This record gives sequence, structure tokens and C-alpha cells, in this order.
Amino acid sequence: MTTTGTPEERGGELTALRAALRAEHAAVYGYGVVGGRIEPSRRGDARAAYDAHRARRDELTRAVRDLGGTPDAAAAAYALPFPVPDSAAAVRLAGELEERLAGVYSDLVRASTGERRRSAASALREAAVRSVRWSGESVAFPGLAERAAAAPTASAAPRT
Repeated sequence: MTTTGTPEERGGELTALRAALRAEHAAVYGYGVVGGRIEPSRRGDARAAYDAHRARRDELTRAVRDLGGTPDAAAAAYALPFPVPDSAAAVRLAGELEERLAGVYSDLVRASTGERRRSAASALREAAVRSVRWSGESVAFPGLAERAAAAPTASAAPRT
């Protein structure tokens, strides 16, 4: 992919790409936890999401390099927003992961243009759909910071 725009624009895009990469690293870790706790009937959904996030992570790693950045490596572990002792908590965690990813991809949509923006919008849409599938709840505009600020769990970001 060619690099266009001013250094400031590329810097903002790179910052958003690196944030999305960090979020995907956390999601891959989180889905490892989900897969270990989820009931057998939902394991296929968890595996599909895990695979999708691994693919997005790899795509973002390449995109960061394309803009001249150094991709962040995954942490050894991530702090979960709440304990995950059973299948019900695993389902909640999966919904939370997707909701957080929607926010990160919303930022990337704002910071990018062209094909990268289309890809970010696609990732945002996929995260929003998976969030609804896991949580059973939807929002009018997934990923918007204004909505996240009003949500009680949105302040707990994935941590290393």
C-alpha cells in the first residue's frame, strides 16, 4: 500500500493503527480465555472470532510496517475487565472485547483514507456484529467515543 498524506496525517494514522494492533493482541488473548470457558455449543463462534482477530492482527502488523512504524509485540498476558470463571462470563467477555474493538476501529476509520479506511470500516462492522451476537444488545453507532463515555464498563481498557 502506498503512503500518502502529510507526515502529520501519516502520524495520526500510524497512531491509530498501532492502537488497533494493541487491541487485536488483547482480543486474541481474550478469546483464548473465552475458548477455555465457553460452553461447547458456542466454541465454534469463539474459534471463528479468534481466527478473525489473528488475521486482523497480522494485517495491522503489516500496515504499521508499511507506514514506517515498528509494530508492538503482544504482551505475555492482559488484565481482564472481570473474572471469567464460567461460560456466562466468557460470553460477556467476548461481547466486551468486540465493543472495545469497535471503538478502536472507529478511531482508525477517522484517521485513515482510501483502502485502509475501507478495511477499518469493515473491521468496525464485524466487531459490532460479533458484539451483538455475543451480548444480544446493539447500539445505533457502535464505536463512537460519546457512547463509550456513557457506558459503565468502557473505561476499563485492555491492559498489559
